[in-house]
Amino acid sequence: MSSGGGGGGSPTNSEWRFNQTLRNVQGMLKGRSFPGKVMLTRRSEPISPPEYSPRSENDRYEYEQNEGSQEVEGQASGNTTENISSKKSISPSTSSVNSLPDAQGLVSGARATDSARITKFTNELSRPAVILDKLRELSWSGVPPYMRPNIWRLLLGYAPPNADRREGVLTRKRLEYVECVSQYYDIPDTERSDEEITMLRQIAVDCPRTVPDVTFFQDPQIQKSLERILYTWAIRHPASGYVQGINDLVTPFLIVFLSEHLEGNLDTWSMENLSLQDVSNIEADCYWCLSKFLDGMQDHYTFAQPGIQRLVFRLKELVHRIDEPLSRHIEEQGLEFLQFAFRWFNCLLIREVPFHLVTRLWDTYLAEGDYLPDFLVYISASFLLTWSEKLQKLDFQEMVMFLQHLPTRNWAHHELEMVLSRAYMWHTMFKSSPSHLAN
Repeated sequence: MSSGGGGGGSPTNSEWRFNQTLRNVQGMLKGRSFPGKVMLTRRSEPISPPEYSPRSENDRYEYEQNEGSQEVEGQASGNTTENISSKKSISPSTSSVNSLPDAQGLVSGARATDSARITKFTNELSRPAVILDKLRELSWSGVPPYMRPNIWRLLLGYAPPNADRREGVLTRKRLEYVECVSQYYDIPDTERSDEEITMLRQIAVDCPRTVPDVTFFQDPQIQKSLERILYTWAIRHPASGYVQGINDLVTPFLIVFLSEHLEGNLDTWSMENLSLQDVSNIEADCYWCLSKFLDGMQDHYTFAQPGIQRLVFRLKELVHRIDEPLSRHIEEQGLEFLQFAFRWFNCLLIREVPFHLVTRLWDTYLAEGDYLPDFLVYISASFLLTWSEKLQKLDFQEMVMFLQHLPTRNWAHHELEMVLSRAYMWHTMFKSSPSHLAN
């Protein structure tokens, strides 16, 4: 294993530096951060997301917007469109962030309307047995909000595709969760080991820190639900136990399953409007969906989190291939990808985008299924390269602060769709030449 850094330090020194960086980044997750000034700017993106299919080898399905069709914006606001339209044939060795397939060809063509998309979802869900591959293809581009609870349960394999079995399975799994809570959580500390007490205290500390800018998550009942879910999951998954960051991963499930019972805007929700049975069912659904979701990425949260380290390495290699100038600048400034990308992969970008966009992002996550860890590398590369020009003008400390406080607060669906579009295109370009990520 050769080091991709600058100097030729000894293996032990390189290993010490890597471990020190890992400890620093894990410390950042606990609230510590680098000193320095924050420099915030946004780079505009002039092209609408292209029409493309989710993970499929033989068929092409049209790209469908989550919130209605969008027109191409900013046709004359920069050179990105010109660069794209002039490069219709792209080899995997492309080194410019602007080198994408022809924009006009990608954006042209009929797009499904919201009503047409809803009809497709409705037809699929009305089958006696849902065809999951088709549901994934539809869901990749966004799920109608009121359909999310049922569709997410199906995509994760928590609810069975067979409609006749669905209600019975959910009832049984919800009762099983109640029994787990009774067995592991609703017991005195005298019946817990010292490690379990420490873990429960850490969870209790982290719950109030979860999505702190969303008032609803400060509700004591929500925090207690979050605590029960996390502790029960950790006890039943001893290989990893509780790792900071998993608390963030519960939040999309909480919002989606609460939306079945609470109406209106998130800011107006109140747990007082829910019965104890409702709360129990919501917790159970969150618990089982979190379990299913993390089954495919267990080594992301085991000791030293090797799965995340592997993704960070692949991200570094991919960025070098797509945007060599930015890759070189990051290396020259001595910035380690681990210093910013660790949190991205650990929390799956939940802390980096506005919370109202998280469920849309997770539609794509769940549609990817077993391919998600691989696709996360491309999403993160697309996310980082959104600010390529800006980052190349910053020094080390400015880059660290910028990447810790990304200017995404005012993002809407269009910006997120751009990130996903680029990620999909780059994955399509590189998937037939995997050697570009070889060590």
